[in-house]
Amino acid sequence: MLKLCTACNNPDARRPGAYAEAVTSILVVEDEPTLAEAIAARLRAEGFATHLAGDGPAAVRTAQEHLPDLIVLDVMLPGFDGLEVCRRIQAERAVPVLMVTARDDESDLIEGLRTGADDYLTKPFSMRELIARVHALLRRVERAAEIGAGGGAESAGAGNVIPIGTGFGPGTAAAARTPQPLRFMAIGTSAGARMLEIDPAQRRVRIGAGRSQDEAHLTPTEFDLLACLAGQPRTVLTREKLLAEVWDWLDASGTRTVDSHVKAVRRKIGADWIRTVHGVGYALEAEPVLGDSLEAAGR
Repeated sequence: MLKLCTACNNPDARRPGAYAEAVTSILVVEDEPTLAEAIAARLRAEGFATHLAGDGPAAVRTAQEHLPDLIVLDVMLPGFDGLEVCRRIQAERAVPVLMVTARDDESDLIEGLRTGADDYLTKPFSMRELIARVHALLRRVERAAEIGAGGGAESAGAGNVIPIGTGFGPGTAAAARTPQPLRFMAIGTSAGARMLEIDPAQRRVRIGAGRSQDEAHLTPTEFDLLACLAGQPRTVLTREKLLAEVWDWLDASGTRTVDSHVKAVRRKIGADWIRTVHGVGYALEAEPVLGDSLEAAGR
Protein backbone atom coordinates (compact mmCIF):
# COMPACT_ATOMS: atom_id res chain seq x y z
CA MET A 1 0.00 0.00 0.00
CA LEU A 2 1.50 3.31 -1.03
CA LYS A 3 1.47 5.99 1.61
CA LEU A 4 -0.01 9.44 1.10
CA CYS A 5 2.53 12.24 0.73
CA THR A 6 1.76 15.92 1.21
CA ALA A 7 3.37 19.27 0.52
CA CYS A 8 6.66 20.80 1.43
CA ASN A 9 7.28 24.49 2.15
CA ASN A 10 9.29 25.47 -0.91
CA PRO A 11 8.79 29.28 -1.21
CA ASP A 12 8.81 29.03 -5.01
CA ALA A 13 5.41 27.35 -4.84
CA ARG A 14 3.97 30.62 -3.48
CA ARG A 15 6.00 33.09 -5.50
CA PRO A 16 4.14 35.83 -7.44
CA GLY A 17 3.07 34.54 -10.81
CA ALA A 18 3.27 30.89 -9.76
CA TYR A 19 0.59 28.53 -11.01
CA ALA A 20 -1.73 29.47 -8.16
CA GLU A 21 -1.53 31.17 -4.78
CA ALA A 22 -2.19 27.83 -3.07
CA VAL A 23 0.27 24.96 -3.34
CA THR A 24 -0.33 23.02 -6.54
CA SER A 25 -1.22 19.39 -5.90
CA ILE A 26 -0.25 16.48 -8.15
CA LEU A 27 -1.59 12.94 -8.05
CA VAL A 28 1.04 10.33 -8.92
CA VAL A 29 -0.49 7.04 -10.09
CA GLU A 30 2.17 4.34 -10.29
CA ASP A 31 2.13 0.70 -9.11
CA GLU A 32 5.90 0.44 -8.57
CA PRO A 33 6.40 1.84 -5.03
CA THR A 34 10.05 2.78 -5.53
CA LEU A 35 9.37 4.74 -8.70
CA ALA A 36 6.23 6.32 -7.25
CA GLU A 37 8.13 7.56 -4.19
CA ALA A 38 10.99 8.85 -6.34
CA ILE A 39 8.59 10.83 -8.56
CA ALA A 40 6.74 12.21 -5.53
CA ALA A 41 9.98 13.21 -3.81
CA ARG A 42 11.18 15.07 -6.90
CA LEU A 43 7.84 16.86 -7.23
CA ARG A 44 7.89 17.86 -3.56
CA ALA A 45 11.39 19.25 -4.07
CA GLU A 46 9.82 21.52 -6.72
CA GLY A 47 7.27 22.80 -4.20
CA PHE A 48 4.27 20.67 -5.15
CA ALA A 49 1.96 18.74 -2.85
CA THR A 50 1.71 15.09 -3.85
CA HIS A 51 -0.78 12.25 -3.44
CA LEU A 52 -0.07 8.65 -4.41
CA ALA A 53 -2.24 5.84 -5.76
CA GLY A 54 -1.03 2.39 -6.77
CA ASP A 55 -3.94 0.99 -8.80
CA GLY A 56 -6.82 2.09 -11.01
CA PRO A 57 -9.66 2.20 -8.45
CA ALA A 58 -7.47 3.97 -5.89
CA ALA A 59 -6.49 6.56 -8.51
CA VAL A 60 -10.12 7.43 -9.24
CA ARG A 61 -10.99 7.62 -5.53
CA THR A 62 -7.96 9.79 -4.73
CA ALA A 63 -8.73 12.15 -7.61
CA GLN A 64 -12.32 12.52 -6.38
CA GLU A 65 -11.21 13.16 -2.81
CA HIS A 66 -8.28 15.54 -3.37
CA LEU A 67 -9.11 17.21 -6.72
CA PRO A 68 -5.48 17.41 -7.88
CA ASP A 69 -4.30 20.14 -10.25
CA LEU A 70 -2.45 17.60 -12.43
CA ILE A 71 -2.11 13.82 -12.66
CA VAL A 72 1.01 11.82 -13.53
CA LEU A 73 -0.56 8.57 -14.68
CA ASP A 74 1.04 5.23 -15.49
CA VAL A 75 -0.76 3.20 -18.16
CA MET A 76 -0.11 -0.30 -16.81
CA LEU A 77 -1.97 -0.56 -13.49
CA PRO A 78 -3.69 -3.30 -11.49
CA GLY A 79 -7.46 -3.10 -11.09
CA PHE A 80 -7.99 -1.29 -14.37
CA ASP A 81 -5.45 0.47 -16.55
CA GLY A 82 -4.49 4.11 -16.83
CA LEU A 83 -6.60 4.63 -19.93
CA GLU A 84 -9.73 3.72 -17.98
CA VAL A 85 -8.56 5.87 -15.06
CA CYS A 86 -8.20 8.82 -17.43
CA ARG A 87 -11.66 8.25 -18.95
CA ARG A 88 -13.37 8.12 -15.55
CA ILE A 89 -11.58 11.13 -14.10
CA GLN A 90 -12.05 13.30 -17.19
CA ALA A 91 -15.75 12.39 -17.32
CA GLU A 92 -16.19 14.01 -13.90
CA ARG A 93 -13.71 16.88 -14.05
CA ALA A 94 -11.26 18.21 -16.61
CA VAL A 95 -7.71 17.92 -15.28
CA PRO A 96 -4.37 17.89 -17.13
CA VAL A 97 -2.88 14.39 -17.39
CA LEU A 98 0.71 13.42 -18.11
CA MET A 99 0.60 9.78 -19.21
CA VAL A 100 3.59 7.55 -18.44
CA THR A 101 3.93 4.37 -20.47
CA ALA A 102 6.42 1.57 -20.99
CA ARG A 103 4.76 0.81 -24.34
CA ASP A 104 6.31 2.59 -27.29
CA ASP A 105 3.68 1.60 -29.85
CA GLU A 106 2.21 4.70 -31.49
CA SER A 107 -1.34 3.31 -31.43
CA ASP A 108 -1.12 3.08 -27.64
CA LEU A 109 0.05 6.69 -27.44
CA ILE A 110 -2.79 7.87 -29.69
CA GLU A 111 -5.28 5.96 -27.56
CA GLY A 112 -3.95 7.72 -24.48
CA LEU A 113 -4.44 11.12 -26.08
CA ARG A 114 -7.97 10.15 -27.16
CA THR A 115 -8.94 9.34 -23.56
CA GLY A 116 -7.99 12.86 -22.46
CA ALA A 117 -4.27 12.77 -21.71
CA ASP A 118 -2.46 16.01 -22.54
CA ASP A 119 1.08 14.68 -22.90
CA TYR A 120 3.01 11.47 -22.42
CA LEU A 121 6.40 10.15 -21.37
CA THR A 122 7.86 6.81 -22.41
CA LYS A 123 9.79 4.81 -19.82
CA PRO A 124 12.62 5.06 -19.04
CA PHE A 125 12.65 8.84 -18.58
CA SER A 126 14.73 11.32 -16.62
CA MET A 127 13.30 13.23 -13.67
CA ARG A 128 14.45 16.41 -15.39
CA GLU A 129 12.21 15.66 -18.35
CA LEU A 130 9.29 14.74 -16.10
CA ILE A 131 9.54 18.00 -14.19
CA ALA A 132 9.86 20.04 -17.39
CA ARG A 133 6.69 18.43 -18.78
CA VAL A 134 4.81 19.05 -15.52
CA HIS A 135 5.78 22.73 -15.43
CA ALA A 136 4.85 23.16 -19.11
CA LEU A 137 1.43 21.58 -18.61
CA LEU A 138 0.66 23.78 -15.61
CA ARG A 139 1.77 26.94 -17.42
CA ARG A 140 -0.60 26.14 -20.28
CA VAL A 141 -3.48 25.60 -17.88
CA GLU A 142 -2.77 28.93 -16.19
CA ARG A 143 -2.61 30.77 -19.50
CA ALA A 144 -5.79 29.15 -20.76
CA ALA A 145 -7.55 30.31 -17.58
CA GLU A 146 -6.25 33.85 -18.07
CA ILE A 147 -7.51 33.89 -21.65
CA GLY A 148 -10.92 32.61 -20.61
CA ALA A 149 -11.17 35.19 -17.82
CA GLY A 150 -9.99 37.99 -20.13
CA GLY A 151 -12.57 36.90 -22.74
CA GLY A 152 -12.35 39.50 -25.42
CA ALA A 153 -10.68 42.40 -23.69
CA GLU A 154 -8.13 42.81 -26.44
CA SER A 155 -8.00 42.28 -30.17
CA ALA A 156 -5.83 39.64 -31.74
CA GLY A 157 -4.79 42.04 -34.45
CA ALA A 158 -5.55 42.71 -38.10
CA GLY A 159 -6.93 40.14 -40.47
CA ASN A 160 -8.69 38.06 -37.78
CA VAL A 161 -5.65 35.77 -37.65
CA ILE A 162 -4.31 34.40 -34.37
CA PRO A 163 -0.81 35.65 -33.49
CA ILE A 164 1.78 32.89 -33.38
CA GLY A 165 1.94 33.16 -29.59
CA THR A 166 -1.58 31.76 -29.27
CA GLY A 167 0.06 28.38 -28.93
CA PHE A 168 0.33 29.56 -25.30
CA GLY A 169 4.11 29.54 -25.25
CA PRO A 170 6.06 31.87 -22.97
CA GLY A 171 4.69 35.40 -22.51
CA THR A 172 1.75 35.12 -24.88
CA ALA A 173 -1.33 35.22 -22.67
CA ALA A 174 -2.20 38.87 -23.28
CA ALA A 175 -1.62 38.75 -27.02
CA ALA A 176 -3.75 35.65 -27.41
CA ARG A 177 -7.04 37.26 -26.35
CA THR A 178 -9.50 37.84 -29.16
CA PRO A 179 -13.13 39.05 -29.15
CA GLN A 180 -14.27 36.92 -32.06
CA PRO A 181 -13.74 33.34 -33.22
CA LEU A 182 -11.09 32.81 -35.90
CA ARG A 183 -12.43 31.38 -39.16
CA PHE A 184 -10.63 29.57 -41.94
CA MET A 185 -11.51 28.03 -45.30
CA ALA A 186 -9.73 24.96 -46.57
CA ILE A 187 -7.48 25.69 -49.55
CA GLY A 188 -8.84 24.61 -52.91
CA THR A 189 -12.51 24.49 -51.90
CA SER A 190 -15.41 26.58 -53.15
CA ALA A 191 -17.20 29.12 -50.97
CA GLY A 192 -19.28 27.50 -48.27
CA ALA A 193 -17.27 24.29 -48.16
CA ARG A 194 -14.83 23.05 -45.52
CA MET A 195 -14.93 25.80 -42.91
CA LEU A 196 -12.95 25.73 -39.66
CA GLU A 197 -13.75 27.97 -36.67
CA ILE A 198 -11.42 28.35 -33.68
CA ASP A 199 -12.73 30.23 -30.63
CA PRO A 200 -9.79 31.09 -28.32
CA ALA A 201 -12.00 32.65 -25.62
CA GLN A 202 -14.21 29.57 -25.24
CA ARG A 203 -11.51 27.16 -26.45
CA ARG A 204 -13.90 25.52 -28.87
CA VAL A 205 -13.41 24.26 -32.43
CA ARG A 206 -16.18 23.84 -35.01
CA ILE A 207 -16.16 22.36 -38.50
CA GLY A 208 -18.64 23.43 -41.20
CA ALA A 209 -20.87 26.47 -41.65
CA GLY A 210 -24.30 27.54 -40.50
CA ARG A 211 -26.56 24.73 -39.31
CA SER A 212 -24.15 22.10 -40.57
CA GLN A 213 -21.51 22.97 -37.99
CA ASP A 214 -20.09 20.14 -35.90
CA GLU A 215 -18.00 20.66 -32.79
CA ALA A 216 -14.63 18.93 -32.52
CA HIS A 217 -13.85 18.06 -28.90
CA LEU A 218 -10.12 18.66 -28.44
CA THR A 219 -8.03 18.18 -25.34
CA PRO A 220 -6.33 21.34 -24.00
CA THR A 221 -3.03 20.41 -25.64
CA GLU A 222 -4.70 19.54 -28.94
CA PHE A 223 -6.44 22.92 -28.94
CA ASP A 224 -3.18 24.74 -28.20
CA LEU A 225 -1.45 22.88 -31.03
CA LEU A 226 -4.18 23.75 -33.55
CA ALA A 227 -4.22 27.38 -32.40
CA CYS A 228 -0.45 27.58 -32.80
CA LEU A 229 -0.67 26.30 -36.38
CA ALA A 230 -3.56 28.68 -37.07
CA GLY A 231 -1.41 31.59 -35.93
CA GLN A 232 0.54 31.29 -39.20
CA PRO A 233 -1.70 29.50 -41.69
CA ARG A 234 0.09 27.92 -44.69
CA THR A 235 3.42 28.43 -42.91
CA VAL A 236 5.39 25.33 -42.01
CA LEU A 237 6.26 25.24 -38.31
CA THR A 238 9.03 22.87 -37.33
CA ARG A 239 8.48 20.23 -34.69
CA GLU A 240 11.02 22.03 -32.52
CA LYS A 241 9.09 25.30 -32.87
CA LEU A 242 5.83 23.58 -31.94
CA LEU A 243 7.48 21.93 -28.94
CA ALA A 244 8.71 25.32 -27.72
CA GLU A 245 5.42 27.17 -28.34
CA VAL A 246 2.91 24.55 -27.20
CA TRP A 247 4.85 22.48 -24.68
CA ASP A 248 7.49 25.02 -23.53
CA TRP A 249 9.88 22.15 -24.23
CA LEU A 250 13.19 22.96 -25.91
CA ASP A 251 14.60 19.45 -26.22
CA ALA A 252 14.15 17.96 -29.69
CA SER A 253 13.83 14.49 -28.15
CA GLY A 254 10.12 15.20 -27.67
CA THR A 255 9.26 15.50 -31.36
CA ARG A 256 7.28 12.24 -31.30
CA THR A 257 4.93 13.98 -28.90
CA VAL A 258 4.17 16.51 -31.63
CA ASP A 259 3.55 13.80 -34.23
CA SER A 260 1.16 11.90 -31.97
CA HIS A 261 -0.83 15.01 -31.09
CA VAL A 262 -1.08 16.05 -34.74
CA LYS A 263 -2.53 12.62 -35.55
CA ALA A 264 -5.04 13.01 -32.73
CA VAL A 265 -6.12 16.46 -34.01
CA ARG A 266 -6.46 15.15 -37.57
CA ARG A 267 -8.66 12.35 -36.34
CA LYS A 268 -11.04 14.92 -34.86
CA ILE A 269 -11.09 17.74 -37.46
CA GLY A 270 -10.15 15.91 -40.66
CA ALA A 271 -6.79 14.80 -41.96
CA ASP A 272 -6.39 17.31 -44.78
CA TRP A 273 -6.50 20.44 -42.61
CA ILE A 274 -2.91 19.88 -41.48
CA ARG A 275 -0.15 19.30 -44.04
CA THR A 276 2.96 17.31 -43.19
CA VAL A 277 6.32 18.45 -44.52
CA HIS A 278 8.42 15.35 -44.00
CA GLY A 279 11.55 15.94 -42.00
CA VAL A 280 10.47 19.48 -41.11
CA GLY A 281 7.07 19.96 -39.49
CA TYR A 282 3.44 20.88 -40.09
CA ALA A 283 1.27 23.64 -41.55
CA LEU A 284 -2.42 24.52 -41.39
CA GLU A 285 -3.68 24.29 -44.97
CA ALA A 286 -6.31 27.04 -44.78
CA GLU A 287 -6.94 30.69 -45.55
CA PRO A 288 -8.38 33.11 -42.96
CA VAL A 289 -11.95 34.24 -43.65
CA LEU A 290 -12.48 37.99 -43.25
CA GLY A 291 -16.26 38.02 -43.07
CA ASP A 292 -18.57 38.97 -40.21
CA SER A 293 -19.67 35.39 -39.64
CA LEU A 294 -19.06 31.84 -40.71
CA GLU A 295 -22.51 31.81 -42.32
CA ALA A 296 -21.62 34.81 -44.43
CA ALA A 297 -18.45 33.11 -45.57
CA GLY A 298 -20.42 30.05 -46.59
CA ARG A 299 -22.87 31.87 -48.86
